[in-house]
Amino acid sequence: MSANVTVRGSDDVTASEPAAAVEAAEAVAEGALGPVGPDRTVAVVGTGTMGQGIAQVALVAGHPVRLYDSAPGRAEEAVAALTARLDRLVEKGRLDATAREAAVGRLYAARDLEELADAALVVEAIVELLPVKQQLFADLEKVVGDDTVLATNTSSLSVTAIAGGLRLPGRFVGLHFFNPAPLLPLVEVVSGFATEPDVATRAYETVKGWGKTPVRCADTPGFIVNRVARPFYAEALRVFEEGAADPATIDAALRECGGFKMGPFELTDLIGQDVNEAVTRSVWESFYQDPKFTPSLAQRRLVESGRLGRKTGQGWFPYAEGAERPEPHTAAPATAPERIVVRGDLGPAEPLVGLFEAAGITVRRKKGDGGYIKLPCGGELSLADGESSFEYHKEEILYFDLALDYAAASRIVLSAREGVDPEILAEAVGLFQALGKKVSVIGDVPGMIVARTVAMLADVAADAVDRGVATAEDVDTAMRLGVNYPAGPLEWAGKVGYRRTCGLLRELHSRYANGRYAPGVGLMRRGYAEEAEDSR
Repeated sequence: MSANVTVRGSDDVTASEPAAAVEAAEAVAEGALGPVGPDRTVAVVGTGTMGQGIAQVALVAGHPVRLYDSAPGRAEEAVAALTARLDRLVEKGRLDATAREAAVGRLYAARDLEELADAALVVEAIVELLPVKQQLFADLEKVVGDDTVLATNTSSLSVTAIAGGLRLPGRFVGLHFFNPAPLLPLVEVVSGFATEPDVATRAYETVKGWGKTPVRCADTPGFIVNRVARPFYAEALRVFEEGAADPATIDAALRECGGFKMGPFELTDLIGQDVNEAVTRSVWESFYQDPKFTPSLAQRRLVESGRLGRKTGQGWFPYAEGAERPEPHTAAPATAPERIVVRGDLGPAEPLVGLFEAAGITVRRKKGDGGYIKLPCGGELSLADGESSFEYHKEEILYFDLALDYAAASRIVLSAREGVDPEILAEAVGLFQALGKKVSVIGDVPGMIVARTVAMLADVAADAVDRGVATAEDVDTAMRLGVNYPAGPLEWAGKVGYRRTCGLLRELHSRYANGRYAPGVGLMRRGYAEEAEDSR
């Protein structure tokens, strides 16, 4: 399904993605929107970690690079630091000595903005304060030519607002690199309200020529990655706040069952709790306190206590020398049942059937609606669907969480109501342990951990696509490359099933009726389209 995107120039016009893509391709073929050539100077303003990283990318791509910093001596220090980085690349065999010499010869420290006059592209990477950035670009506009592309690396401010006071706001664009810039491939190319389409295309083609993977994005709070990623943190915090599981177990579930490289608690400790909480609060406020982006009180208290993560030695986990990291809850060994009954289709958990059979467990199939696993002791195991075990007080219902790949997953997560029959719980634990999996048992929380996280990521992603922020392909690419997700949210929801994903959110919404989990129109539209396709 193709969403509409807005192409902005002197007038706002709406074009479909295919038509816009063809138009852009034709323009590039004619040479009108080509990249900034390697013979043209790229200037970087701001010589911190990000500024130096962007400068290194442009330098290795063959450009003359000029570094400027308002603090005296900083540009010269950055040149020395970049030279040392190039030396290390030579030592590691990633850059030959001749290329290193040529690159150093193209690197220059500027003492004032006037020395950036001949730059074809200026990228700003200074402090995240709107007035400071606005003043910088106002000063730059007096120096550079009218055809110079001006770009900001902001991750949190409005590209439109930064360019608001410029004489030529159409040549202004966002180029959001991810840290470390030389290593991470993703660059969000952000078009402000006034950004001319050919300028965005020129910026896109330039960073693509630098070996990066650019994605196009409209200027909305959080752009793509910081907007779509909020549920990854928020749902984990919500499960913790409900007392269903501890941080170590939640992290293990998302890593070992969901396939994410890091869990949200360890990741926010790495990012910095203050930084992560500030981004969440900024997105929430920018969307007029939309409940889908509501910050966590638990995280706020952590920040207020000064436990900011690795940089302070304590966050959700301790980092002092010799400190012991908490272990995830793992169930004790239990005996697996010899036989089970699988009623109906298990949907995305259907691969479990083959795994059970390969483990020597006899599986009897029965037709029926609402797929579940019937245990010998009478319990029923269902894939997390947004309901809770306590609602079935006359039956022993247990839930197991969604996995990216049940064969590859090293951990399976179960949830059960308080007071569940111990024999039935032990049978469920043993069943998955027979597959060689570790098993974590958490509290009776609707949607569990991985399932509700993936559903919310897909919902926010679909909303971004339908609002013209980016294409579905670019959203999925951004989340895989920008934050290392094992699959794009929409790709994953498509495999799970959009109807199933919507159904889970509807069940959550009926239990948390504040709007947070109400499925958006974008996701519902995909669910109905899927249903129509299946009925043909």
